[in-house]
Amino acid sequence: MLQHLYISNYALIDNLSIDFYSGFNIITGETGAGKSIILGAIGLIMGQRANSGVLQDKKKKCIVEGSFVIKGYGLEELFNHEDVDYDDQTILRREITPSGKSRAFINDTPVSIKTIQIISGKLIDIHSQHKNLELGNHLFQLNVVDSVANNNQFLEQYNIAYKKWEETYKKIEVLSEKRVHEKASFEYLNFKYQELNEAKLQPDEQENLEIEQKQLGHAEEIKLTLGQLSDFMENNDNSLLSELKENISSIGNMMEFLPSLKEIKDRLESCYIELKDITGECYSIAEQTEDDPQRMRLVEERLNLIYSLQQKYKVVTVQGLIDLRDEAFSKLEQVNSYDSQIALLKKELYELYSDLINRAEEISKRRKEVADKICKSVVDVLKRLSIIHASFKIDFQRMDKPGPCGIDDLQFLFSANKNSDLNEISKIASGGEISRVMLAIKSLITDSKSLPTIIFDEIDTGISGEVAVNMGTILKDMSVNMQIINITHLPQIAGKGEHHFKVFKKDDDRRTYTSIRELSQEERIEELAQMLGGKGALTEAMETARKLLNL
Repeated sequence: MLQHLYISNYALIDNLSIDFYSGFNIITGETGAGKSIILGAIGLIMGQRANSGVLQDKKKKCIVEGSFVIKGYGLEELFNHEDVDYDDQTILRREITPSGKSRAFINDTPVSIKTIQIISGKLIDIHSQHKNLELGNHLFQLNVVDSVANNNQFLEQYNIAYKKWEETYKKIEVLSEKRVHEKASFEYLNFKYQELNEAKLQPDEQENLEIEQKQLGHAEEIKLTLGQLSDFMENNDNSLLSELKENISSIGNMMEFLPSLKEIKDRLESCYIELKDITGECYSIAEQTEDDPQRMRLVEERLNLIYSLQQKYKVVTVQGLIDLRDEAFSKLEQVNSYDSQIALLKKELYELYSDLINRAEEISKRRKEVADKICKSVVDVLKRLSIIHASFKIDFQRMDKPGPCGIDDLQFLFSANKNSDLNEISKIASGGEISRVMLAIKSLITDSKSLPTIIFDEIDTGISGEVAVNMGTILKDMSVNMQIINITHLPQIAGKGEHHFKVFKKDDDRRTYTSIRELSQEERIEELAQMLGGKGALTEAMETARKLLNL
């Protein structure tokens, strides 16, 4: 329940601090006193939008803080899911700076606006007249039925299964789209791969072929030059090697009387061996080199193929062509694998769907089991509120496929008149009737103990007399299971409250302020008398006020 509310620097509020109680709390005040301002401040800690325009003093920040007692409502898992420390005494705070920046806190931990919306949505509900429009909303209607049926845990597990089923379904769609798109380019990919694969390309092939092409183009020059060198070195009587060999022999003879020539002789012998080896290699190359037009043609054809492929696929190396070949092969394998991937996913989807349907059927069964209870309870409340011929029914329709909330498409059908056809509430109910139906619905949520606090903002608009008395009794009954804070202009309802607060304006030399205070017993009598007969209330009004308070 909302135990304490603190508001600072918000609209007409300077500093306001008030304690609320469990049970039935009443708030009254003249029109324009600022009741809606207090509700607007509470809306901030529920995550509603705000800007610096709400600041009374533009130089100071606005602070709204609500302290809630939440023990016994099973909210520990929700706090853990939102990564917020749980405490039986939980404090929600919102701050608006002069620059318009907004900050939110739960138990002094900074949180996002979304998080404070989720947490506060489980702690408090503000019901104002515009919220009556929700009654025609199918999702709201589902939530009401699920609340009465205690379907929260079932829906949590269903939502996990639904998301997994939906994700798998989307995977199949994406793969199917890819398959259609890439199948269209399959022939090109296949041609590309076949062409490059049949070329049997090797990484260093181009460089080697270009070298061989130059060698074949200069075969005669190579053969002639190396042949002449070989002849000069060895193949005649005055060849370099024979002359060198003869001189080495002479130096060897001179070593008898000039031993220092040994080093020169050794070096000349090394040169001889090296030159003889060079001569042999030159001879061998010259012998092996042939003017081979056929090989030249094959080399040129191979290079032309490589050059053509490089130009066609806009790459400059053989490795680039090999990479394109491998990429095409990989894509072909991927396209060919789509069918098998889709088949496996469809099998998984079928299993997920079977599990999802089973969960949805269980939720639907639980909803239908409480339908009669809901209808009876709503009709009973409406009769107490003078809609004596009220009829209420929940129409269940099965959807073609599961949705986020199951397989039920349901509608609340209503009739206020005897022997009249039931129809959607939003189409046939008047404003006053919708308010009373909504109160009947809210009383169901109260019975389910799913929410600690409800604030009703003038739900009694448009009623009076005995209906007002009965509405007050219904609200008081609701407060047995939860905290009710009710803003009202009707003394018949105000008299049912256990605690009574009055919103009022006060002035000082500078401005007008809105504030609130709890009324004493005597002050309550005076307030009710004024509500009954206006200021300067007569003795009869005071007496009636006492009767309303059972004094």
